[in-house]
Amino acid sequence: MRTRDTFDVMCSTAAVVADAVAVGCGFLLAVWLRFFAGWIPLRHERIPPLALYLYGAGVGTVLFLLIFRSLGLYTRPQTGSFSDRIPRLVRATGWGLLLATALAFAIRTEPPYSRVVAAISFLTVAGLVLLERWILFRIEWNLARHREEVNRVVVLGTDAIAAHIKQALKNEPTLRSRVVAFLRCSAAPPVTEIPAELVRGSVDDLPGFIERGEVDQVIMADITLPNQRLAEIMLLCERNLVSFQMVPDLFGLLTQKVRMTMVGDIPLLGISKWPLDYFWNRVFKRTEDIVAALWGLLVAAPVIGMAAVLIKRESPGPVFFRQERCGEGGRGFTIYKLRTMAADAEAETGPVWALPDDPRRTRVGAFLRRHSLDELPQFWNVLRGDMSLVGPRPERPHFVEQFKEDISRYMWRHVSKPGITGWAQVNGLRGHTDIRDRIQYDLYYLENWSLALDFKIILKTFFARKNAY
Repeated sequence: MRTRDTFDVMCSTAAVVADAVAVGCGFLLAVWLRFFAGWIPLRHERIPPLALYLYGAGVGTVLFLLIFRSLGLYTRPQTGSFSDRIPRLVRATGWGLLLATALAFAIRTEPPYSRVVAAISFLTVAGLVLLERWILFRIEWNLARHREEVNRVVVLGTDAIAAHIKQALKNEPTLRSRVVAFLRCSAAPPVTEIPAELVRGSVDDLPGFIERGEVDQVIMADITLPNQRLAEIMLLCERNLVSFQMVPDLFGLLTQKVRMTMVGDIPLLGISKWPLDYFWNRVFKRTEDIVAALWGLLVAAPVIGMAAVLIKRESPGPVFFRQERCGEGGRGFTIYKLRTMAADAEAETGPVWALPDDPRRTRVGAFLRRHSLDELPQFWNVLRGDMSLVGPRPERPHFVEQFKEDISRYMWRHVSKPGITGWAQVNGLRGHTDIRDRIQYDLYYLENWSLALDFKIILKTFFARKNAY
């Protein structure tokens, strides 16, 4: 077992200090904006003693740090991009502000805490925390890139999954991990992406690596090993204090939970409910959809109007494109999009996938599709209740009939409303991509739905351009 250095501890400590400064300054900035900037008339309020708000900022900062710690924001190392962390930061900041405000008004002071200060602090604290955390993320990421890779990894397997693990570890510098060996688990030749010099034997050679102290972590990539052999490897790692992890079921994208119910004294196992099967979750998601659709239609109206003029000028035909799609429960509905192709684009071919540099696109249509602007009218579908803001993309009945016979679990994606954007789309799985990969991402979303996940997908949508054609 390797001796751990202090890098992660230093990063965690820096995060605590930086959060404390950001939260405290956020509260004090709200006080300055209210009483000292001169931008908001005092009216009946008078300038309070500054000590009152200094004390309040101190108590509020401690409260924030406790909430951040409870949500794992000081755990190191942390993986993923900064956008992946935003939902958790927003949730932690929101809880901190709500509890700090409730505490401020529960404690009777003279003069009482200003309600205007409390309202302004929602913006100042949240803004400073997000800015500080982004700066901290960049600093940690760059420091980790230039420090020694202290975590030595042995990967069991030499297939495409094993090669992907190597690349994934390389893309996460905060883990400070390097693959020191790939060990064969079968007679199949290693994939070309794995350097020949890193293939250092078979799985039977793993005890030698552990005895020589050459490994800190073992990752099982080949899930075809017999269960008995797998159990032996796990026990070997446990006895030698070596971390053991394995890749489950295609990188864990299919994680359907199992539920046990009792009928008399007979236990029955079955598939558990989806998160959106629960009433209040559906209420929250529908509320999210209505608010987003109203706001989206308001903001998108000028863009749709300008696009309508350009579409009409370039080619004859309607501005809006209507098409039958399959929605919740497999029921059909009419989807609305801005027309991006010739009006009779499928007159001869029938239903086909759009392709890169598709000759059927108009020049305006190519631009609209590249920036996903042709999807804007779907806010109307969301408001009508045909679609949701986030969910699996709706497919055409022709393809649904084809896929439901050929692809396992395909119809499970229809257990909820389809979305304008989705987990598969923000990960580049759109257009003419492997439908099996898309299904895995769609099911992951449905099995792990939360408002925070929706928020994360919405943020990533603004930067998702892969396969947009």
